[in-house]
Amino acid sequence: MPRLLSVRTAAISVLLSGVATSAFAFDWKAHEGKTVSFLSNNNPWSQAVLSYKDEFTELTGITLKVDTYQEQQMRQRLMTVLNSASDEVDVFMTLASREGQQFAAAGWYADLSDYAKSAVAPEYDFAGISPALVKAATFGGKLTSVPLNLEGPLLYYRTDIFEKCGIAKPASLDDVRAAAEKVKACESGVTPFASRGLKPAIAYTFSNVLHNVGGTYIVDGKSALCSPEGKKAISFYGDLMREYGPPGAANYSFYQISALYRSGRAAMAFESSNELRTIMEGGERLADTDVIPLPAGEAGTVPTAIGWGLAISNHSAKKDAAWYFVQWASSPEIQKRLALQGVAAPRPSVASDAEYKAWIAEAPVRASWQAALNVLASEGSSEVGYPIVANPESRDYIGQAVQDVLLGQKPVEEACAAADAALDGLIARK
Repeated sequence: MPRLLSVRTAAISVLLSGVATSAFAFDWKAHEGKTVSFLSNNNPWSQAVLSYKDEFTELTGITLKVDTYQEQQMRQRLMTVLNSASDEVDVFMTLASREGQQFAAAGWYADLSDYAKSAVAPEYDFAGISPALVKAATFGGKLTSVPLNLEGPLLYYRTDIFEKCGIAKPASLDDVRAAAEKVKACESGVTPFASRGLKPAIAYTFSNVLHNVGGTYIVDGKSALCSPEGKKAISFYGDLMREYGPPGAANYSFYQISALYRSGRAAMAFESSNELRTIMEGGERLADTDVIPLPAGEAGTVPTAIGWGLAISNHSAKKDAAWYFVQWASSPEIQKRLALQGVAAPRPSVASDAEYKAWIAEAPVRASWQAALNVLASEGSSEVGYPIVANPESRDYIGQAVQDVLLGQKPVEEACAAADAALDGLIARK
């Protein structure tokens, strides 16, 4: 899609300027001359929104100082800053489903509740953001971040390879494995199936498999990776990646998966809906890809549905100015712009916008992507890892159990037992 030009820039300035009738006079220039620091994860949302950051400065007079890192490095940097109570980061990206409880308990999030109610431009429409995602970002009655997107892992697959190899659209988890086996026999030089194998990243995609087969992480207050469902999920995921995944699969996260699929070297990629923008870069995959939720297991289709949010550090000395960036980046206009680039908006109204509908109609893969997102929104679970304060740590143990099987280092019984023992200790911490 071509970059939006100056006419569109002027339009958003008028839209957000507060010229419209309002109960109060909102002034986008109220913090002109200030600098706000933003710690960013280098993912499709940040890449897209930061392409418009000059518009933010033009609108507000606020300089945005951006530090961008790959996800693991961003988290390491963020933990250092927050643990030291430093004010050098004002705004940061956060996953409420991952570190929300931990950061809220530590007092690291500023409460955005009053800002969202009484410090917004007339057209901001906070109520238009998905209530489910807002609820997921609220801890102890405090709004800890503003949702930026709706996402979850989806199955991208090559329709041309499937047709050549005589493979039908997968309707079950067993079909996915059967498809991988046929691709391996039919199409040399192409990886049949790619998904996350990097230990800290596995829980995001593995959780969908676990839920589809009817599993959950905690049963009667104890870790349940060694339940029949847990073992089945670990075996399915680990065996699939070991037998049909790319070389070095244990090092794969979304960067490598998207690049592999986009370049035509993978027949299936189970990766974030948020990666549509990256996967479709260059246009090679626009005509030969279909996108569906992960096919059903014994419990049906229970997709993972989460979203990134923008949070303000409780240590920031410039919270009011920082809120202006949060508000701008999560505004209806900006979120619609990003939706037109394949970053799903957390505002349901975007799906009914005429311009968005026209964009969807331009390529069949976009229509299937939107249909899959509708399933995420209506059927999704936000349980990624253990629903405890130590959720980030729990993901490492999940990843280790799956990696042990993926790499052939342990049978599933030993892998899940070692993980359960450690996870029970995390659960006991409360």
